[in-house]
Amino acid sequence: MPGWELLGKEEKEALNEIFEKSGGILCRSSFDAKRNKIFRVDDFERELSKKCDIKFAYCASSGTSALKAALIALGVKRGDEVITQSFTFIATVEAILELGAVPVITEVDKSLNMDPVDLGNKITSKTKVIMPVHMGGIAAKMDEIMLIARRHNLKVLEDSCQAFGATYNGKQVGTIGDMGAYSFDGGKIITTGEGGAIVTNNEKLFRAAREYCDHGHELNPNVPRGEDTRTIWGFNYKMNEMQGAVGLAQIKKMDYILQKQREHKKIIKDALKDSKNIEFREIPDPEGDAGDTLFFFLETKEKAKLFAKLLKEKGLGTKNVPDAIDWHFAGTWAQIFHDFDEYKGKELSQVWKNSNDLLRRAIALPILVNWTKEDINRIIENLKEIAEKVN
Repeated sequence: MPGWELLGKEEKEALNEIFEKSGGILCRSSFDAKRNKIFRVDDFERELSKKCDIKFAYCASSGTSALKAALIALGVKRGDEVITQSFTFIATVEAILELGAVPVITEVDKSLNMDPVDLGNKITSKTKVIMPVHMGGIAAKMDEIMLIARRHNLKVLEDSCQAFGATYNGKQVGTIGDMGAYSFDGGKIITTGEGGAIVTNNEKLFRAAREYCDHGHELNPNVPRGEDTRTIWGFNYKMNEMQGAVGLAQIKKMDYILQKQREHKKIIKDALKDSKNIEFREIPDPEGDAGDTLFFFLETKEKAKLFAKLLKEKGLGTKNVPDAIDWHFAGTWAQIFHDFDEYKGKELSQVWKNSNDLLRRAIALPILVNWTKEDINRIIENLKEIAEKVN
């Protein structure tokens, strides 16, 4: 989660150039002459395409809006079922609900991503899209998920909002399925403050998502924008030029970010590997780990709770688990699922019992880029001390 760590002179200079070179035009389109025909969001999209090795990228106002627009492009309509997983940020399910579609939730396995076995059990005649989520910089088991999807002739939208930069079998997450979505909010690997992106190799899907994010504009090159053609109505989910400028500065730092994250995570993980109380998360493709989060399990939820308490006393925080579990586990979302008849009156944590057990025993440590050797040594000492106390 280090994008914010590296915000500095490069981002400041990029923002200043909007006023120095482009007349202070902050919107992503129009005012061609005043902006000297510089389009920073367009440039950021091209850099994203190169970095992800994919044909099309469209920058949206958030990862959430990117998910919604991608679902629309994939043809999801009211009453359709979209399968996703129990451990994710609430936005994943909100995007489904926005369309009047029905979220169907799978368990997660020890990778803390979609359990392919449970996925197979959840497919019905109403299923339209499978949406695995790559949580904490780790890819889901995409080989198995894609095999199931193709067997049932289903589309796959990868929610890669928490894993930009991670790979699976050498491919960027988000580029394996039919479409992918990223987030660049304040806590992500690179940040534009807010913002997100949609990626795909399918031009038809790309155009459908782009048009929806821009009020239905087709961006017909034969007419001015004010006379643009359209066949659908849409909404306004465009990224602005300030975000594009910051994104261009941040993406240049991405390789360094990933390198330092992976280095720091390996040092800490190696130091803890002999701790009897700790079981590390399963990683389907260790080479593709973005390195921004270290997850491990304790033997019981009581031990995990005590571990988190002792971390806090040492001035060390956690990342989403357990500190923000209520925003990241479907078993806590009564405000959503108690509106569905099948869940009314049920203890939601027990609906996804396996996920609840894993998550309540889990600790997630953020991995930072700017840590010094002294920082890392201190963290390791504290972790080992806590692990002994929790034994």
